[in-house]
Amino acid sequence: MTMFVNEQVKKYVDKYPVEIIDLFNNLRQMIFDGVSCELEEVLWAKMPSYCVGKSFVRLIPFKDHINIEAQAIISHKEKLADYKITPKGMLQIYLKQDIPSEILKQVFAETLER
Repeated sequence: MTMFVNEQVKKYVDKYPVEIIDLFNNLRQMIFDGVSCELEEVLWAKMPSYCVGKSFVRLIPFKDHINIEAQAIISHKEKLADYKITPKGMLQIYLKQDIPSEILKQVFAETLER
């Protein structure tokens, strides 16, 4: 189990089904593993957020998927064609989908290491 730096984020995520918690933890770990800079884990506007300066990645859990908000998603749209991207540019990863790990690591690094 992943160690949470922020207790508020842990409480927020713990109210979701175990499958969503597992997916969240996988994505969260990818963020921490994928960037070399110091990250701040915060609950911003009631959403788990990972920040470096003014840059951020948000992981927004729902009952059957997680929305990922990261500025670099749009520049990888073609590689993410098998996934839904919302009109606001958020990537949706559903429980039954494979996680596009390599692309997401690039997205997280490009978003946070500007």
